[in-house]
Amino acid sequence: MNISKGPIRLFQRFSSTTTFTAKTTPSKEHLHAQIPKDHLPKGYLLAAAAACFTLNAFRAAPVLVSRHVLDKSNGRARAVVVNSGCANAVTGKKGIEDAWSMDPTTTTETLVMSTGVIGVNLPITAIVNAIHTQSDPSLPTYALASTPTAWDGAARAFMTTDTFPKLRARTFQINGSTYRMAGMDEGAGMVHPRMAGSESVPTSLHATLLGLVVTDAPVSPRSLQSALSYAVDRNFSSISVDGDMSINDTIIALENGAGVPTERSSKVEEIDEGTDPDAYHVFRDELTSFAIDLAKLVVKDGEGATKFVEVSVENAASYTDAHCIASTISTSALVKTALYSEDANWGRILSSTGSATLKTPLDTSSVSVSFVPSSATSSPSTNSSPLPVLINGEPAGIDETWGSEILGQDEFGIVVDLGSQGGGGTEGAKYWTCVFSYEYVRINGDYRS
Repeated sequence: MNISKGPIRLFQRFSSTTTFTAKTTPSKEHLHAQIPKDHLPKGYLLAAAAACFTLNAFRAAPVLVSRHVLDKSNGRARAVVVNSGCANAVTGKKGIEDAWSMDPTTTTETLVMSTGVIGVNLPITAIVNAIHTQSDPSLPTYALASTPTAWDGAARAFMTTDTFPKLRARTFQINGSTYRMAGMDEGAGMVHPRMAGSESVPTSLHATLLGLVVTDAPVSPRSLQSALSYAVDRNFSSISVDGDMSINDTIIALENGAGVPTERSSKVEEIDEGTDPDAYHVFRDELTSFAIDLAKLVVKDGEGATKFVEVSVENAASYTDAHCIASTISTSALVKTALYSEDANWGRILSSTGSATLKTPLDTSSVSVSFVPSSATSSPSTNSSPLPVLINGEPAGIDETWGSEILGQDEFGIVVDLGSQGGGGTEGAKYWTCVFSYEYVRINGDYRS
């Protein structure tokens, strides 16, 4: 055996003159859409309220106050007040007092939300004065209304590092009656929510994400909370921009029943999962689908994001295992940087899959991975076939050209098939994420300056 006694160069250093051209973050203004007036919920007075809040141990003052309001009112609220620019988080007793001061009523039925810099007190005098200007419709500064313009203004007021207001609305039917649903949300960074209803006990740490959904369907408070919790687990708790959970995350749902037809208003009862499960499931599924649309807007507007990625995990032993794997892949910095560079480095996806903490062990010889082009961005002349990169635990021999074409799209998917995990798994979960770019580093490096 001959062993060289001289130095061995294992790798060559990068030249100090090597350059890399950062991709320009595309405009996302086309994602902002005005909503039709006939899609806006009817009425003003609110009846039932529900919310899901961050599970971060350092829950911000507005989160604590809003949870208290819902607990004491048995799921009723009359108003929502939101500020951006200051999170009112980790601000001690003064922060709690300021959050309570944002209640313009004397009935303690106001929910509050805040987003912005942590550890800074609110300019509460300016906020309270602004709230009071909305107490009298005769004042020239009065701006409360249920018009598309007013809704658009409210959505813009939510924004921090967002590049467009996130606003959607739709109509739907239950038992032959047409109802309306409108919503808005905010978020572009520090987005990896894990939320639960006000009655839940925090189980772990985890974006600032604020959201509001309003409907004129008649839903009981307990069923509104149940439907929102179900929906949030499948949309807002299934998105990630950077893997960091905020201490302000809040999603609120409000209903007033004003959409009930006049001729039936005296005899229509609130939709309740106990008394009318079929109607409840229709409402729950509409809310879930609607919230998915809002949640996707947050990811598409991720700070510095150039690509939107849907991660699907199939044939898992449970939804929990599928969701865990999808989350692990979506939050991997190595996966997100490879996707930014349009590098089909499937080994990073597989590594993330194998590192997830699961209830049912994986059979690695049954796992398959594919990249999938988006139907939304593919033209008729474009190859729309998935690109398998791993089949039953064996490398499939990647077509680098086709891989680059898929990852060169603004939107695409990753599918991880667990091959009937546990001997018969059929469950699945989806997660929505974006890539890490140089722009993301710039935005967050300069956030306070």
